[in-house]
Amino acid sequence: MDARTEPETRTETDVAAVAAAIGDPSRAKVLLALAGGGALPASALAAEAGVSNSTISAHLARLREARLLTVEHDGRHRYYRLATPDVARALEQLALIARPLPVRSLNADTRAKALLRARLCYDHLAGRLGVALMDALLAGDLLRAERTDPSRVSYLLTPSGRRELDALGVDLAGLPRRRSAVRYCVDWGEHRHHLAGALGGAVTARLFALDWLRNGRYRRVVRLTDAGRDGLTRSFGVAPERLR
Repeated sequence: MDARTEPETRTETDVAAVAAAIGDPSRAKVLLALAGGGALPASALAAEAGVSNSTISAHLARLREARLLTVEHDGRHRYYRLATPDVARALEQLALIARPLPVRSLNADTRAKALLRARLCYDHLAGRLGVALMDALLAGDLLRAERTDPSRVSYLLTPSGRRELDALGVDLAGLPRRRSAVRYCVDWGEHRHHLAGALGGAVTARLFALDWLRNGRYRRVVRLTDAGRDGLTRSFGVAPERLR
């Protein structure tokens, strides 16, 4: 075969380049502001990062070059979002080994506690509430854990889980085929699994549609409504003390 036509053999990935793009504090704040799956204009991201509108342009260009962000056009306006759910997943995993930021104000302390309690990780539920829901799905045999070796676990949606989620109105038929249906993230606050993947996104979307979840005061933060507390206990058996 002609050397010019041989397919490229890819043995390693350029982790350093991605790490350098994330490694600037302002760019990290941009990514975290978008980690809830939404899209924001440059002006909002500049405010999140604490930099000027002129400075944010260079940061956004760097993140796009690293393929961490995409841009959407709406007339003359531009909106930025994470390129893939895997970017949010990577941020969540980096948070597992990162040191906590110092809390220098009451507002920062309130925000930190709210993020630990309940937040979005791209499009699915995370924090203590996300872990509590995952535990309830497993306890109720809606999900089943399969361990192929001591260090690896995967989760499967059971027939009873399919019936229960379908009865709740979760759009199982509409799960995108290009995305793994059932995945998990290791929650950085709880150091335990919460439900990710297409199923995690669909369940979270349904909780919003039922008004069991609402967006909170801070970006990515969500809050459970009274109807949500009753619904999660009734439908999934989540212990009431885990919903506080």
